[in-house]
Parts: sequence; structure tokens; C-alpha cells
Amino acid sequence: MPHDLDNTAVPPAAPREPHEHELHGRRWTDDYGWMRDHADPRFLAYLRAERGYYDAAANRLEGLQTEVFHEVERRLLPTDDSVSWRHGSRFYYTRTVAGSEYEQFLQAGHDGDSDRVLLDGARLAGPDGFAEIGLRELSPDNTLLAYSVDTTGDEVYRLKFLQLATLTDLSEELPRTYYTGAWSADSGTFFYTVHDGLFRPHQVWRHVIGTAPEADVLVAQEDDARFELTVRATRDLRWITIEARSRDTAEWRLIPADAPHTAPVLVAPRHMGVDYAVDHADGRLIIVTDDGAPEFRVMSAPVDSPGREHWTELLTPRPGERITACHALRRHWLVELRRDGFPLLRAVDRATGAVVEIGAEIDAGHVRLATPVEYGDTTVTVVVESLTEPPSWHSVDLCTGERELRKRREVPGYDPAAYRTVRRHATAPDGTAVPVTLAWRADTPLDGTAPALLYGYGAYESVLDPEFDPVLPSLLDRGVVYALTHPRGGGENGRGWWLDGRLAAKANTFTDHLAVADWLADGIADGSRLATRGLSAGGLLQGAVYTRRPERWAAVVAEVPFVDVITSMLDPDIPLTVNEWDEWGDPRKPDDFAWMWAYSPYNHLPQGRRPALLATGALHDPRVMVHEPAKWVARLRATATPEDGPLYLRPELGSGAHTGPAGRYAHAHYEAEITAFLLSHLRPTAPHPRRNS
Repeated sequence: MPHDLDNTAVPPAAPREPHEHELHGRRWTDDYGWMRDHADPRFLAYLRAERGYYDAAANRLEGLQTEVFHEVERRLLPTDDSVSWRHGSRFYYTRTVAGSEYEQFLQAGHDGDSDRVLLDGARLAGPDGFAEIGLRELSPDNTLLAYSVDTTGDEVYRLKFLQLATLTDLSEELPRTYYTGAWSADSGTFFYTVHDGLFRPHQVWRHVIGTAPEADVLVAQEDDARFELTVRATRDLRWITIEARSRDTAEWRLIPADAPHTAPVLVAPRHMGVDYAVDHADGRLIIVTDDGAPEFRVMSAPVDSPGREHWTELLTPRPGERITACHALRRHWLVELRRDGFPLLRAVDRATGAVVEIGAEIDAGHVRLATPVEYGDTTVTVVVESLTEPPSWHSVDLCTGERELRKRREVPGYDPAAYRTVRRHATAPDGTAVPVTLAWRADTPLDGTAPALLYGYGAYESVLDPEFDPVLPSLLDRGVVYALTHPRGGGENGRGWWLDGRLAAKANTFTDHLAVADWLADGIADGSRLATRGLSAGGLLQGAVYTRRPERWAAVVAEVPFVDVITSMLDPDIPLTVNEWDEWGDPRKPDDFAWMWAYSPYNHLPQGRRPALLATGALHDPRVMVHEPAKWVARLRATATPEDGPLYLRPELGSGAHTGPAGRYAHAHYEAEITAFLLSHLRPTAPHPRRNS
């Protein structure tokens, strides 16, 4: 195995156009600000040159890439059906088909009828073979399916309506829609969201089936750029809900599902810093809120008097718990929560108060709802998995807690008993215990001799629970230790964990991740062979730890990294600026600018020898503009020394999403590329995978 992607080709050199900036008494020069103009022909030429340079280097690892891809391919069942779920009187499921990139969506047979394919992702794909489903909402009477498709990766969805009786689309199509939607009770009206030019869903519209889109009615509009709109139905299908949400503030409105032309009614006005979410049962609103409860509680209010002054407490979290959702069912309150860093489901009998708890019951694993839950359900389907345990689906009786195995994913050639996974903690510089989920092959020693790969995110209160990934065994079988970090800024340990890793406290995310790396290097893994990887806000994390501690890493993979923090957050004319100020800060304010400047990777160069770096980007990505990683790589390349590790930018120039290729085989090829790059720098002592005995 080659030790790196040594490339004899001349690396691209981007044109430099110095532009002087001054803000809050600080001056700096940006040589590559011109790249923000994606229409500049020099920019596309530069991206093509960088991709060519990367491809030339990656071709040296083609054998390893092919080997890893075939390993992953063997772990994917060519054809497989999901567990089914009920919607009204019919059942539905998804299917992967041998040789197809995309899954199908099927309606199970009824009264002797055969199963029917309703949607086939392969047939929905655009000219470049890309397809991403935005929403998929069945009408209450099971006669129509609202679905939306993006064929480029820019998250612009075209909404269509499929007649289930004939399997033909209605003539009306709605462009530029977003992810959420809801049906009226009579299945005759559909509510949907539309985004503005900055990809912020800011409007809710009402469409009457059988009418021209031009006749659609604007129902709600959000003019505060910090907020986004979503539209959904309550669990009992009695109400249409319209939610306006910023990072830590919410405001909800209701429309009767049986009177869809009614004007929305406010639940409680927004109060900055107060979050809440709404469901409905038996004439009362069920409200999950942090008002008076930092880790949230469940409240109740009459639907005809929904104001905050009428809220009464229904359920409170226990110490160490964070309530994340409450589903109002006919017989139970089904609560989603986290306890001591792990997910948990709790069903509370509405009549008796009896409690059934549903946990993962496997080492360092997690549990979540696997299929939609209907209002009258007394059983739910959950999926349980870990980094080393493939997912299994269980039906759980909410009255008794009894479980029944419905399905276990078959992974050909994989034996979970050959691997180990545990949750451990590293100590941050301020003494905070930082969770990390480890996975390794049982015959790999944890004595400081094996290489390790860290993966981290740490933003938006998002949670990276340990899920089984068919790519991971290709690392573990070669003797690599895998460490999924859970730094502050994420939501693994509740709302407080997020608050301690955002705004002025953002640096905690980076020091937490580095603390895990140092802990691994202190006798568990080989400190000279550590690599780190992350995507988007996790790409910012990679940029920060690459800049702060370049000597710590053998290789860094920063996927679609948010690295030009100051410039991006000063520009209200690009997506995800104004509504991100509550996460990162507003650099127009001196204090915010100071802490953002301190960690912005583009504005700081690593000191000392730099490790190998692979950054990725996508031309159609609406979340992290491709010029961010392009500018960063250009600046790093212009200041590199011969002693530095290789530096690559892998831009996706055709259709491609923020999270990479959408198709399962295309994604496996992409993962094989990244894995080969990492292995070439981690240099495991087992260059080829060890087989399970």
C-alpha cells in the first residue's frame, strides 16, 4: 500500500486578487474572495484543475479503492425489503433492487391484490443519475401520494401528486418546494412550503387537488430571516401545524384539518430563547418546551385557550435526561429522550401512569422509532444498532414492553462477534468528560500500536448516535480503531451540551475533539497515526483542529467544510447566514467577531508541518458554498512548504448533494475513495482485511 497520494503533477495555482478588509479595528487581506462569483469562468476552471489534480493522485490508489468498494458491495444485500408500516387501512414498505442505485416505495397487496411499486428512485433520477426524495406524504384516504424530487443536489424540489389507483401523476406540479407538507382531513387539500432565493423555507401555501398551481393560496409567510417554516399534521390528523423556528426559538399556529381554508391560529407568540413543539390529543395541546425547564418538559393546554398562561405540567424529565419529543397517542404519551448520553423511549399510560421504557439493550448502541406511528397504535417498531451491530427491527408493545423481532439486517460475510464497541470518556482541558464511542476488531490491540480514525460533528444540538455503517469493517479489519466523538455543540448530553459548544463557547467543540485524540494517543492508539474526519459543521471542526494542532494528525478529511466563517457570516445574501447567527454569532458585533475570528480556519494558517488534507465540495451545494473549501485550499497551497503533507480538493462538478452522492453504489464508490486516502496515511499493519474465522 502506498503511504500517500504522492503526485508528480504540478498542483493548481489559483489567481490571487488581494482585497483588503477592515472590521472592528482588525485588517486582513483576502486573496481569493473573487471565487465567491461562481459565474467567473476562472472559478470553474480552477475547480476542474483541482479535481484533475486530485484524480491523478487518487488513481494511484485505484487498486485499494476497488478492493474496498467490493468489500462494501458484498455487505449490501442486492435486494432487500424494509419492515412495513400501516397508514390507515393499507401497508407500505421500501425495497432495494439489485443493480439499482435507489430504493423503491411500495404499497403492500390487499384482498388478493399484488404489491405495487408506487415510486422508483431510478426512474425519477435526472440526466446525471441523481435523485433525492424531499417529502413523501400519503393522503388520509390512501388515494394520493404527495412526493417531491430533487435531481441536481441543490435541494430545490418539484412537488407532484401520484394517483394510487392508476399510478399516474396528476397534471399539477409545484416547483421550488421544500421538505415538509400536510394533507387536509378530506384528502382534497395539501399544504406545502416554498423557499426563498436563499433556500430558507419562508412560506406555506395551500393547494387544492385538481386545480392549477397558479390558484394556490399563501397561508403564512415568515419575514424574519432568522426563522424557517415547516408544516405538518398532528398525530391524530386533527390539526395542520405551521411552525416558525430559529435555532432556539419557536412559534406555532394551527389550522383545523377538516377546515383547511381557516386562517391559522397562534398557539403562543415567540419569545426569544423559548423553544416549544406541539401535538394534539382529545381537545388538548401537548407541548414540549424548555420554558422553565432547561432540558425540556411536557405541558398541556386547552386547544381553545392555547396561550402560555394556560400551560400546565404533564411530564418532567428525571435527572440526567433531556426530553426531545412527545408523541400524543390515544392510550400513551410516547416520549423520546436522552439519558446520560444515550437515546431512550418512554411510553406513559395516559390512564394509569404506568411506564414502559425502551432502550437499546446492546453495548454502546442506540434505539429509535423506525416507522411512522399512528394515533391509535399501542405497538411501535423500533430499530436497534451500534457501530458493530447491524440494525434489527423490533415490535414493542407499549402496554407490556414485550418485544418481538421483526427483521435483522443480513450483512454477508460479517460477524458482529469479531468486533467490540464501548462508550468511554476523555477529559477536556476544563475538566469536562467528553463521550467517545470506540469500535475495533477484537484482535486489534488497544496498546498504543494501532492507528485510529476520529469522526466528529458537534453543532446545532445534532446527535451523532452510533449507527452501523457497512464501510466501517473495511477500516476495522485492517487494524484501525474508530472513535466517534461527541463534543460539546452537539446534543448527545442534552440542551446544555449544545449551549456549551455554540457562540462564545464554540472553542469547546474543538478542544473536546482534541482531548479525545490525546486520550487515544495516551496508550490506546499510535499517536503518530491518527486521522480525523467530519462533514459541514463537522468540516469546520476538522479545519479548526487541523489549524490548531497540525502535528496531532497524519491525515485530515474535511468534507464540504464551513471554513470561511467571517466572510460567510458577514454576507446576508448567501444561504444560511442570518438564520445561523444564533449558532455561530454575528460578526457585525465586536464580541461575536472576536470569538469567530479566533477559530475561523480560513483566517489562520497552521504552524509547523501540515498533515495530509483532503477537502471536498459540491458545485450545487446550497448549504456550504463550494468556494469555501476552494478558497481554503488555495490559500493553504500558496503557503505550503515541501515538508507539508499532500493537499487535495475534491469538488463535485456535476449533480451532487451536500452529503455526497445519493445512490447507494455511487456512495459506496465515494466512501471507498475516502477510505483509501485515509488508509494510505494511517498505514495499518494489516494492509489487507483479515477475514472472520
